[in-house]
Amino acid sequence: MNSREERVKWFMEDRFGLFIHWGLYSIPARQEWLRSIERLSIEEYQPFFEEFNPTHYNPREWAKAAKAAGQKYAVLTAKHHDGFCLFDSQLTEYKATNTPAGRDLIKEYVEAFRAEGLKVGLYYSIIDWYHADYPKYGDRHHPMRDNEEYKGEETNFANYIEYFHGQVKELLTNYGKIDILWFDFSYDEMTGEKWEASKLVEMIRSMQPDILIDNRLGGNIMSAEPEIYAGDFFSPEQIIPPGGIVNANHQPIPWEACITLNDHWGYHSKDLNYKSPKQVIRTLVECVSKGGNLLLNVGPNVKGIIPPQSLVILQEVGKWMGQNGESIYGCTAADLPKPEWGRYTQKGKFLYAHVFDRGIGPIYFAGLKDRIKKARLLADGSELKVEVPWMAEQYSDIENGAFITLTGAELPDEKDTVIELELID
Repeated sequence: MNSREERVKWFMEDRFGLFIHWGLYSIPARQEWLRSIERLSIEEYQPFFEEFNPTHYNPREWAKAAKAAGQKYAVLTAKHHDGFCLFDSQLTEYKATNTPAGRDLIKEYVEAFRAEGLKVGLYYSIIDWYHADYPKYGDRHHPMRDNEEYKGEETNFANYIEYFHGQVKELLTNYGKIDILWFDFSYDEMTGEKWEASKLVEMIRSMQPDILIDNRLGGNIMSAEPEIYAGDFFSPEQIIPPGGIVNANHQPIPWEACITLNDHWGYHSKDLNYKSPKQVIRTLVECVSKGGNLLLNVGPNVKGIIPPQSLVILQEVGKWMGQNGESIYGCTAADLPKPEWGRYTQKGKFLYAHVFDRGIGPIYFAGLKDRIKKARLLADGSELKVEVPWMAEQYSDIENGAFITLTGAELPDEKDTVIELELID
């Protein structure tokens, strides 16, 4: 079996992925936690199952949009917390093939994204608000958590575990090679061996030894000797870790920040609070500058259409990636302090200066005097001169630095102007 270091190589090379939250909750369009927040019963939620029919679902279009954005992999919700399955599971009737859609939507997704050369991930919620044997009353998240009718209800959790493990086995059997299994999520006592996580991971590894697993089955991925189920990468949500992620031995851990494009994961018709392309680009750079990945989310509507606002953002990010992708793919943190004007990423002898703030005067590179062999603007390859301005010679506290002057009062690219610095070996 490959080590984690071997498994995550492609992941740390690719750096940028697409998260897709899609399901029955796209119909009410009030976000994916609808059942829990509004305390909806299965019966109250059932009309959405009976009308689910994504007439415009074309995952090839999703894949083309992701590829054009510079994303290298994707993760789609095969089953979310509501228990509804986008795949043709033989273990439940609560699936897309039994709705008016009448199709295995995961099969189409996998084939479409593979056809575009993208790696394929599946999200699977380990909690389930539909399954009869999942605890209800008193649970922190279940829609029926404070419904007195369920107080004292006897459930057989072992049945649920068998179901959950069985569905994971289906996902790893019926769709060829899967690159990422993205579990969500553990909480309170519902963690680790409560899910029979060691047994689960042993089964997963026996079936697809190279698959990547996130850290949400439980365990402590940051310990010196993490549990077998602690995962291959850490998954911070809606936050960028201040200094990257390291384990107890101060060794860096692979990680991936999952971030929404607006304020919700699933489609929300009233949420127009979209991040700008500049925010997305700088967030991606921030992640890579700390040794991490960015998994950027879209929430298609019930017809299967990614909102046009999301597509415009992805297109703009893709344009920037087309010119500056070398500063992202295969890059990681640089062994330099965070500069006041932006961020650094690095790949071998190439140091990439991501200039966010033009400031006044030349760009100052602390500690890089006599270390730069060549400098160029990454977007168009144009040469930049490294030279010390005459006034700077008077300041002893900056004598170890290098300077590059960018002409004009504004940056060539206000989103992020990237300077490639080839360092002397």
